[in-house]
Amino acid sequence: MGNRKISANLKLAAIRLHEQGILQLSDILDCVGFLCCTFYRIKKLHDETGNVVKPRSEYLGRPRTLNFEDLQYLLELIYHHLDWFLNELTALMKRNHFVAMHYTTIHRELVCAGVSLKSSARS
Repeated sequence: MGNRKISANLKLAAIRLHEQGILQLSDILDCVGFLCCTFYRIKKLHDETGNVVKPRSEYLGRPRTLNFEDLQYLLELIYHHLDWFLNELTALMKRNHFVAMHYTTIHRELVCAGVSLKSSARS
C-alpha cells in the first residue's frame, strides 16, 4: 500500500475498539485497512503522548549555516568594504567567526538580506 495519510479519527477509533475489547485485532485491522505494525506504532504513540498524531517539529527544513550574529558581521563587512569578492568574505568568515561555507551560501544570504550588486556599487 505504501505511505498514505491515515486520519487521526480512524487511528483513534481503532485504538478505542481494541482497548474496549469490542472487536478482535485482526477484525479491526481488516476494517481500518492498515498493518499490525502500524497499529502498534500508533498505539505506542498514544500511550506515550496521549495523541495519535506526531507533534510537528518546530524546525522545518535544513538548519541555517549562519546565525543572526554571523549575518550581521557579514553585512558590516559588505557595507564597509563594497569592493570585496565573495571568496574574500568566505575567508574572513572562516577566520574570524569559524564558519566554513561556500561562497554561494554567502551570496544567497546577502540576496535574502536585500543586498544586491547594484545597491552596493559605489557612485
